Amino acid sequence: MLQALGLASTDDLYAHIPSRVLLDRPLDLADGVSEMELLDDLSRLAARNRHADALVCFAGGGAYDHYVPSAVWALAGRSELQTSYTPYQPELSQGVLQALFEYQSMICDLTGLGASNASLYDGATAVVEAVNLARHATGRNRVLVADTVDPRYVEALRTYGRGAGYEPEVLPSRGGRAVVPVVGEVACVILQHPNAYGVLERARDVFAAARAAGARAIHVFDPLSLGVLAPPGELGADIAVAEGQVLGNHLDFGGPYLGVIAADTQDLRRMPGRIVGETVDVDGRPGYVLTLQAREQHIRREKATSNICTNQTLMAIAAAVYLAWLGPAGLVELGEACAAKAAYAAERLAAAPGVRLRHGDASFFKEFAITFEGREPAAVRDRLADRGFLVGPVLDGSLMIACTERRSRKQIDGLAAAVGEVVA
Repeated sequence: MLQALGLASTDDLYAHIPSRVLLDRPLDLADGVSEMELLDDLSRLAARNRHADALVCFAGGGAYDHYVPSAVWALAGRSELQTSYTPYQPELSQGVLQALFEYQSMICDLTGLGASNASLYDGATAVVEAVNLARHATGRNRVLVADTVDPRYVEALRTYGRGAGYEPEVLPSRGGRAVVPVVGEVACVILQHPNAYGVLERARDVFAAARAAGARAIHVFDPLSLGVLAPPGELGADIAVAEGQVLGNHLDFGGPYLGVIAADTQDLRRMPGRIVGETVDVDGRPGYVLTLQAREQHIRREKATSNICTNQTLMAIAAAVYLAWLGPAGLVELGEACAAKAAYAAERLAAAPGVRLRHGDASFFKEFAITFEGREPAAVRDRLADRGFLVGPVLDGSLMIACTERRSRKQIDGLAAAVGEVVA
């Protein structure tokens, strides 16, 4: 390289750099270590984390300890799926494209809506993209969001809204349920059902009011609630979004997760990201291609509704395998198990002195909020962790408790006893 540049040494290569900013000594770096030593050191660091499997997990707030069948990652983890990336050449990507088409079809069946894409990054970005779609469809800018929606989603909306030219209006709740008056020129109304406190909202009424005002009704839903709760389409939602971690993805210290979105067919051409379509080749055989892409790289910028450039293919394939393994009957059985166990846990915890259900009269699915007399929820959470129970998060002065199908009666009774000891 020096010869090609006509230079005698590396000092000549950097001669244009002022001497006062050049380092005149070796870098202060430790000597290298062997691979074996490095792995030992990393193992010691990793051991400082407390894995969810080392505790009895009653934590919720958007990520849940559902059972992940061995079949899910035995299939999704195959090298041809795990290493595949952008399927721009459909002739080389039929397997991945078909898997994503099946995923989209399952999401449509699940939500009762006509169109889904090949996934988004996570639940928060799915909410943001739903708002982008609604604003583009209605030509309006007002975004109404219930204060019972996950506060992280609201913060994501505020962040994106600053650049896009809107500020989400957070509307109050009463008794754990949203009160959403839809008045004026509204682009969309966002309701989470079950909401961030686990409470079941009056979704039909809210969505009907949104539609009557010409706004898009956006439903933030729990995919595994749909074995026992009505799907978004039946409730009157125009757009349904979800965090897809519950669909065969482990907790994994917070990610990567999966953004689910589905919409009525009227908004098919405004769907963000990738859509896989089914077609036939010149010989009449079924084939799969990316189609109707609405991002800036593929159509004129003024017509673009999103600049989402990729999707969570691996997580979406895991979700498709999980839903196929579960099946419609399994979805009902799982939902009933979660609801029954959560109801039992709420009854046991509410019986402890100094503990009460925050929304005692409200129905819930698998998650509920509790409060304490004279105790900070964060302190209770930390002391429960010392006793082997992972609970939380803390939300607006309440401690969230979630029950999945993995929790046993013995574990619930153990949690109730531990809470009683901590708050005594």
